[in-house]
Amino acid sequence: MTLLYFSAAKGPDECTLAVAKAVNQFMQEALALNVSADILEAVPSEKSGTFRSVLIAIEGEQKDQLSARWQGTLQWVCQSPYRPKHKRKNWFIGVTCLPNPVPITDSAIEFSTMKSSGAGGQHVNKTESAVRATHIATGISVKVQTERSQHANKRLAKLLLLHKLCQYKANQQQQQKTALHQFHQSIPRGGSGLMFYGEGFGEQKG
Repeated sequence: MTLLYFSAAKGPDECTLAVAKAVNQFMQEALALNVSADILEAVPSEKSGTFRSVLIAIEGEQKDQLSARWQGTLQWVCQSPYRPKHKRKNWFIGVTCLPNPVPITDSAIEFSTMKSSGAGGQHVNKTESAVRATHIATGISVKVQTERSQHANKRLAKLLLLHKLCQYKANQQQQQKTALHQFHQSIPRGGSGLMFYGEGFGEQKG
């Protein structure tokens, strides 16, 4: 499995539209190459049908070829559909490959099912096809309802949860690095709780 992350970063609305267009094109290419492509997470932007970011999991013999083609900075040259008089015609988005999450067993995850719901609480269907996956140890939880099948949603929920756990661990490591850096820069001088002396590093007892 390969995880690809499409992002408009802090770009304007035109960039979020470029993400939507790029994802649509990517999914068509994946289908043509017989590569399985599942959208694990899509963060919508303010404009309808646009996205700030999209996370896609791909699997198949030609996934590496497809991934290599799309990684990097993508440029969309087009007159702004939102600002017709705007002079800028070049819009940029980024696509990067994320580290594969470390697999965890189902016993570490609590799965629950519910009815899929649409905007305003409207039911998409009458069966409990939506799946919520919760990592028991951390309490991190995700909900997936993109597929009609409960089995398919469970698989996607597990993949998305693994990605969230990777982010969680990365954030913890970054926080630890930050704390260590701050500690290194602010170690107080004097007023020591412990004192040691000489080559033998002998402790002075109070």
